[in-house]
Amino acid sequence: MTTLLIATRNAHKVGEIQAILGAPFGFLTLNDFPAAPKVVEDANTFAGNATKKAGELARWLRNRNAGRAPAPDYVLADDSGLEVDALNGAPGVYSARFAGGERDENSPDAENNAKLLRLLQDVPPERRTARFRCVIALVPVGEHPARIFDGACEGRIQWAASGHGGFGYDPLFVPEGFVQSFAELGEEVKNRLSHRARALAKLKAFLDGTRSEP
Repeated sequence: MTTLLIATRNAHKVGEIQAILGAPFGFLTLNDFPAAPKVVEDANTFAGNATKKAGELARWLRNRNAGRAPAPDYVLADDSGLEVDALNGAPGVYSARFAGGERDENSPDAENNAKLLRLLQDVPPERRTARFRCVIALVPVGEHPARIFDGACEGRIQWAASGHGGFGYDPLFVPEGFVQSFAELGEEVKNRLSHRARALAKLKAFLDGTRSEP
């Protein structure tokens, strides 16, 4: 069985990735490696942050597991966020800490959503276009380069939050072709449409291909 270390402690993200990839993969998270180093995500692109996180954790695992039990086969790290056209692509890589200004730590979802609505309060409906974007880096724990998989989901930002599902900006984001927010549509629908689902579909196709090789 191919085992993936998902480089997060975010239960929502882990659940989404597991639901989309499913069997026959084994999954570990950073909760299984409490001594794992904290990686500073200071790149200015989603790909840069995802690659840095996966690469540093893969190196740590190689050193940690030298002469010991086998390490996971791959480290999977992603960086994702919301790009709003009227804000020139912001919050982008700063999506999780949008409301915090200069602070490095993530901000509460409610504060990030409130700031976004405040900045868009005078923006008309036709200019409230946005997209969720996800970039996944897959790094073998052996000495191999990262592979990058990306996905995007187009939509718009509504005037007020709705729904109680999902996380992050889900209550504000309405995907193209729908009138309900991601927070209202439910996990099954979201896992078909989301930026992460689309990136993971590419990743799964790659992994399935490597598994079928002689």
